[in-house]
Amino acid sequence: MKFLKQNSKRLRLAVYRKAKPFGIFIVFFLLAGIVFAQDVSNLVTNRRAELESQLTALQKEIDAQKQILQNKQRESVSLERDIAILNAKINTAKLSIKARGLVIENLNQDIGDKEKTIAGLSAKIDRELAALADLLRKTRELDNFSIAEFALSDNNLSTFFEDLDAFRAIKASLAKSFGELRFTKTATEDEKNSLEDKAKEETDLKKIQELEKKKIEKQEAEKKDILKISRGVETVYQKIIKDKEKSAAQIRAELFALRGSAAIPFEKAYEYATRASQKTGVRAAVILGIIAEESNLGENVGTGNWKVDMKAPRDTVPFLALTARLGLNPDLMPVSKKPWYGYGGAMGPAQFIPSTWVLYEDRIASATGHNPPNPWEPEDAFMATGLLMADNGADKKTYAAERLAALRYLAGWKNATKSAYAFYGDDVMDLAAKYQQQIDIIKTN
Repeated sequence: MKFLKQNSKRLRLAVYRKAKPFGIFIVFFLLAGIVFAQDVSNLVTNRRAELESQLTALQKEIDAQKQILQNKQRESVSLERDIAILNAKINTAKLSIKARGLVIENLNQDIGDKEKTIAGLSAKIDRELAALADLLRKTRELDNFSIAEFALSDNNLSTFFEDLDAFRAIKASLAKSFGELRFTKTATEDEKNSLEDKAKEETDLKKIQELEKKKIEKQEAEKKDILKISRGVETVYQKIIKDKEKSAAQIRAELFALRGSAAIPFEKAYEYATRASQKTGVRAAVILGIIAEESNLGENVGTGNWKVDMKAPRDTVPFLALTARLGLNPDLMPVSKKPWYGYGGAMGPAQFIPSTWVLYEDRIASATGHNPPNPWEPEDAFMATGLLMADNGADKKTYAAERLAALRYLAGWKNATKSAYAFYGDDVMDLAAKYQQQIDIIKTN
């Protein structure tokens, strides 16, 4: 009997003494986690403010160059005017690259901070799990301490119930802590998902930066050619311009290359664009500009394979259904090759991905009379572009609306206003201006 009394007393005291420090242990780590999160948040906020300030300054410089470009484009053709236009384009592109570098740095900062936060949260979860598990074991030991054992112990009744109340409080805090732990796990998963999204965006931006650099190199070469040929003499330059002007007949004979389909005469391409324009309200020149930009975005466009390059099942399933409806062998149909930064699988001249094409099939069929429509058929591709551009707002026919619609064509509505994608809208509008010039010549002859 004496042995039972001594051991029951030791058991109760041991449970209480061990549990109490673990309660303090939990509080310590909760406070440490709060301090850690605050420190990380302050660092992120300060660095982001610095980067945003730099980006704002760069954007002002970019806007100034764009204003120069718009002003010069309204002037009559001259050597000084065209060199100024090229300079403005080059400066805008260089500033955009610099701004993109800051965006990428911002993303890297975000990614690094998120990795630290995730590591901190994971360690905190592990520590709390160990502490909570130990506390659970101790409370179970207390729950197993019976009234009979108490009766045989040397402690008074009030002390016993004080201890019980203390442990009930710990158990209640345990339940709360487990709830917070589940919330922390969810938050951690969200952080990881956000990190993955930002990492993908960073690789997209790096690829766009490479395209922008190539654009600058082309413009620099164009500027050198102008100065070399004309030697800076206005009269010589005007003669060069006159010699380069095309007649209506020359334009009609020009081949308009469409990657992924046979080359067709410009006049035929213009016919398809005009038909799409009449159905959708989008300018024919803008439709031509989109098709031209899409068919020349990369060296491997049209050389991919659906099994390797498409996102499954989002695009592979509708692709197989589409080729079955058209009676085509999916293994033989060209699609865009998967780039290093994302998925391929875009089809035909308009470069629609299968999951987008199926959303427009009925409307394309209604407009062209082709049922089912074929993304590799130029007429259907032009109509698809016109419909999507109209949905994107290009039917308003203003420069801003057309450019924004083009950006939505590339990046979707969510990313269309990001400065990182501005080059695409500028390219499409430049091409549209070129084709509008040719269309005007055709109409007046």
